[in-house]
Amino acid sequence: MDQASIGEVLISSDDLERRVRELGTEISRDYRDKDLVMVGVLRGAVVFIADLLRSLEVPCEIDFMAVSSYGSSRDSSGVVRILKDLDDPITGRDVLIVEDIVDSGLTLNYLMRNLRARDPSSIEVCSLLTKPERRRVDIPIRYTGFEIPNTFVVGYGLDFAQRYRNLDYVAVLPEDTVPTL
Repeated sequence: MDQASIGEVLISSDDLERRVRELGTEISRDYRDKDLVMVGVLRGAVVFIADLLRSLEVPCEIDFMAVSSYGSSRDSSGVVRILKDLDDPITGRDVLIVEDIVDSGLTLNYLMRNLRARDPSSIEVCSLLTKPERRRVDIPIRYTGFEIPNTFVVGYGLDFAQRYRNLDYVAVLPEDTVPTL
């Protein structure tokens, strides 16, 4: 990994680890005696949901959805496609959508509408990162890891053109950086 092509570290691995543990404690408190299923949004949320799952003190199940609205672009197209749907029904379950980042909110808004139609007992959102100034849709995010400025970030599951997901920190990808594909 060429560190020179990646900008400043925005969130260190230590800060990520600490905040994920805190979120795990909050979620464990709120979902005690509930039928929790965490729905990870692939691919970006994989690292986050794995660490979050290990920090929980309550039983839960996980399932995954894959949606696309970015492709290899820096901005959401606004058109959402489901690439992989849930494997199990969520009717009557307490659903916690686990996202890597909420930017415009368009993808998450679509996903929430889709999942609400399946009649869960409750549906909430946990997002590692949010960019409030980019929000185009008002989305209630119950659990937020970090609010970040309007910059393009990579690492800890977040990518640009499928690269940089394996970084154990979150860094800014400079505007003029285009990875060699």
